Amino acid sequence: MIKPLNENVLLKRAVVESKTASGIILTANSREADNIGIVVAVYESRIVDGNTVTPMVKVNDKVVFDNYAAMEVEYLNEKYLLVPETSILAIIE
Repeated sequence: MIKPLNENVLLKRAVVESKTASGIILTANSREADNIGIVVAVYESRIVDGNTVTPMVKVNDKVVFDNYAAMEVEYLNEKYLLVPETSILAIIE
Protein backbone atom coordinates (compact mmCIF):
# COMPACT_ATOMS: atom_id res chain seq x y z
CA MET A 1 0.00 0.00 0.00
CA ILE A 2 1.09 3.56 -0.58
CA LYS A 3 1.84 5.53 2.60
CA PRO A 4 1.68 9.32 2.11
CA LEU A 5 4.43 11.49 3.59
CA ASN A 6 4.82 15.22 4.34
CA GLU A 7 1.17 16.13 4.86
CA ASN A 8 -0.03 14.43 1.67
CA VAL A 9 -3.24 12.44 1.34
CA LEU A 10 -3.93 9.48 -0.95
CA LEU A 11 -7.32 9.60 -2.68
CA LYS A 12 -9.30 7.48 -5.08
CA ARG A 13 -11.66 9.32 -7.42
CA ALA A 14 -15.31 8.93 -6.45
CA VAL A 15 -17.68 7.44 -8.99
CA VAL A 16 -21.01 9.20 -9.23
CA GLU A 17 -24.39 7.55 -9.81
CA SER A 18 -24.98 6.18 -13.31
CA LYS A 19 -28.46 7.73 -13.40
CA THR A 20 -29.50 11.26 -12.50
CA ALA A 21 -32.46 12.06 -10.23
CA SER A 22 -34.58 12.75 -13.32
CA GLY A 23 -33.74 9.32 -14.81
CA ILE A 24 -31.13 10.30 -17.39
CA ILE A 25 -28.51 7.56 -17.79
CA LEU A 26 -24.95 8.92 -17.84
CA THR A 27 -22.17 7.62 -20.06
CA ALA A 28 -19.09 6.00 -18.54
CA ASN A 29 -17.02 9.17 -19.15
CA SER A 30 -19.37 11.42 -17.18
CA ARG A 31 -19.62 9.10 -14.16
CA GLU A 32 -16.23 10.03 -12.74
CA ALA A 33 -16.40 13.05 -10.47
CA ASP A 34 -13.58 15.41 -11.40
CA ASN A 35 -12.81 16.80 -7.98
CA ILE A 36 -14.45 14.45 -5.48
CA GLY A 37 -12.48 11.62 -3.92
CA ILE A 38 -12.44 9.08 -1.13
CA VAL A 39 -9.51 9.19 1.30
CA VAL A 40 -7.52 5.94 1.11
CA ALA A 41 -4.55 6.84 3.33
CA VAL A 42 -3.24 9.84 5.29
CA TYR A 43 0.13 10.85 6.68
CA GLU A 44 1.01 10.08 10.29
CA SER A 45 0.90 12.73 13.01
CA ARG A 46 4.24 14.45 13.50
CA ILE A 47 5.82 17.22 15.52
CA VAL A 48 6.70 20.48 13.76
CA ASP A 49 8.24 23.34 15.76
CA GLY A 50 7.10 21.73 19.01
CA ASN A 51 3.47 21.37 17.84
CA THR A 52 1.80 18.11 16.89
CA VAL A 53 0.42 18.18 13.34
CA THR A 54 -2.43 15.71 12.84
CA PRO A 55 -4.38 15.03 9.64
CA MET A 56 -7.67 16.91 9.30
CA VAL A 57 -9.16 14.08 7.21
CA LYS A 58 -9.42 10.38 7.93
CA VAL A 59 -9.65 7.23 5.83
CA ASN A 60 -13.02 6.84 4.03
CA ASP A 61 -13.83 10.58 4.17
CA LYS A 62 -15.43 11.88 0.98
CA VAL A 63 -13.67 15.11 0.04
CA VAL A 64 -13.60 17.89 -2.54
CA PHE A 65 -10.08 18.69 -3.73
CA ASP A 66 -8.26 21.05 -6.08
CA ASN A 67 -7.94 19.03 -9.27
CA TYR A 68 -4.80 20.88 -10.38
CA ALA A 69 -2.90 19.98 -7.21
CA ALA A 70 -3.47 16.23 -7.61
CA MET A 71 -0.72 13.94 -8.88
CA GLU A 72 -1.97 10.71 -10.43
CA VAL A 73 -0.22 7.54 -9.26
CA GLU A 74 -0.78 4.02 -10.54
CA TYR A 75 -0.03 1.13 -8.17
CA LEU A 76 -0.97 -2.52 -8.76
CA ASN A 77 -3.20 -1.51 -11.71
CA GLU A 78 -5.20 0.90 -9.51
CA LYS A 79 -5.21 4.67 -10.10
CA TYR A 80 -4.82 6.94 -7.07
CA LEU A 81 -4.34 10.66 -6.51
CA LEU A 82 -1.69 12.08 -4.22
CA VAL A 83 -2.90 15.47 -2.96
CA PRO A 84 -1.41 17.89 -0.42
CA GLU A 85 -3.78 18.22 2.53
CA THR A 86 -3.92 21.98 1.97
CA SER A 87 -5.51 21.30 -1.43
CA ILE A 88 -8.44 19.46 0.12
CA LEU A 89 -11.17 22.07 0.12
CA ALA A 90 -14.04 20.36 1.96
CA ILE A 91 -15.28 17.15 3.57
CA ILE A 92 -18.64 15.91 2.30
CA GLU A 93 -20.82 14.57 5.11
